[in-house]
Amino acid sequence: MQIQRALLFCGVLFSCGSAIAQPDYQRHATSLKPAPADPAIARVLASITPAQIDQTVKALVSFGTRNTLTSMDSNLPSGQGINAAADWIASQFEAISQQCGGCLEVKRDTFTADPASGEPWARRIPKPTKIANVYAVMRGSDPERARQMVLVTGHYDSMNSNTFANWSDTSGAAPGANDDASGVAVSLACARALSQVKFPSTIVFVAVAGEEQGLVGSEHLAKLAKSEGWQLEAVLNNDIVGGNTTPGDTLQMKDRVRVFSEGVPVAATAQEQQRIRALGKENDSSSRELAREVADVDRTYLARAASPSRFSAFLVDRPDRYLRGGDHSSFNREGFAAVRFTEWREDFNHQHKNVVRPPAGSSDPVQGDLPEFVDYKYVAQVARLNAATLATLAFAPGKPQKVAIEAKDLGNGTTLTWEAPAGGGVAHYEVLWRETTSPDWQYVKEVAPSEGGGDISVSLPISKDNVIFGVRAVDAKGHRGLVLVP
Repeated sequence: MQIQRALLFCGVLFSCGSAIAQPDYQRHATSLKPAPADPAIARVLASITPAQIDQTVKALVSFGTRNTLTSMDSNLPSGQGINAAADWIASQFEAISQQCGGCLEVKRDTFTADPASGEPWARRIPKPTKIANVYAVMRGSDPERARQMVLVTGHYDSMNSNTFANWSDTSGAAPGANDDASGVAVSLACARALSQVKFPSTIVFVAVAGEEQGLVGSEHLAKLAKSEGWQLEAVLNNDIVGGNTTPGDTLQMKDRVRVFSEGVPVAATAQEQQRIRALGKENDSSSRELAREVADVDRTYLARAASPSRFSAFLVDRPDRYLRGGDHSSFNREGFAAVRFTEWREDFNHQHKNVVRPPAGSSDPVQGDLPEFVDYKYVAQVARLNAATLATLAFAPGKPQKVAIEAKDLGNGTTLTWEAPAGGGVAHYEVLWRETTSPDWQYVKEVAPSEGGGDISVSLPISKDNVIFGVRAVDAKGHRGLVLVP
């Protein structure tokens, strides 16, 4: 029996007189391993500190309320309200740009949200209201690849429980420390860190408004991006990433962040949905591949087992939490790949609540989204994961084009074809595959680019019926691009 268990030859295990063949997709496979770390990326990740996050969150809280409707209030004290917050965010982007020699173009996407438009958010905005998305563009250094863009965002507006009774009521403090000063802190931290490096592709750092009224700001920006032809390959939305620190909460986990992604794209046409079902691609939308990219980057930079500050991306295969929504959905609706980062366990006493401190000796919890319940070390880890993902994608080649499986004839092998991505920069390609029930890529085969950058065709002795295939481009330093499923 010991001899039978030990005998493995040419991929065939002999046991009890019968031969058990190793599956073709394992026999011809190399297990996928983490990419090598880029020292330049590692250095800028180390520059992201909890102190920066602390400063940003407390500065945003100091504006008293960032209710979107305060943009129209004329009786607010000086330095209070959402307009003051927008000015401060813009000043932070400007300061970063000065330090990097003008590497950022600081912009505002300003518009009026009018309830007369009949939009779904109309009841939450009772009168015409000015909304401003503040963002900074760091143009790529390569003229061709600069068209490829990645984006990070958080929303800078806030609200308290007064609003649920009357959406016109902007009174009272709405500190919004976790929801979502923490997400804006991530966006600003990424801008500070990544402005130290030149990337061939373009990175956009964003703070949107109007989220609490129904994703109004991000909807406008996503439509702007679509109308202007932005080649947005990835949108990272950070919303409630403060690592809530409620005393006595033993179920919070500070070593991971949830990453939500849609499966079947909300923007898919009926014909596209039919094809997705026919090919079994319900788990392979561009947003789902972006989530896998986040996890892949995480394994390179933050989730190494030897790291004392190990931090992991926990992928959740649904668009968002129950009964909730986020700004990534606005980009999904316009057909862009977008995911949401959110802390492991939320405390709803610290979201959308008036600030209430119970008297001494009371067992009632403190109400309100206050800075004391934000873990700045945790937010810094989330920011590092965002920055590592943005940097990897901004360095990596673009997506291979016209990835396809030849399916003209019956057969047990698989032939994949594709074209080179625009802008070049490809050192090699990776053909990936996984079992259809596996959540992530398992196996890889490296493929050299064709001479002159022409079309590529690869035949593998692996049945296309039993696995999911994907292809991505990799540059000379090992930066992996997004996976395209044929």
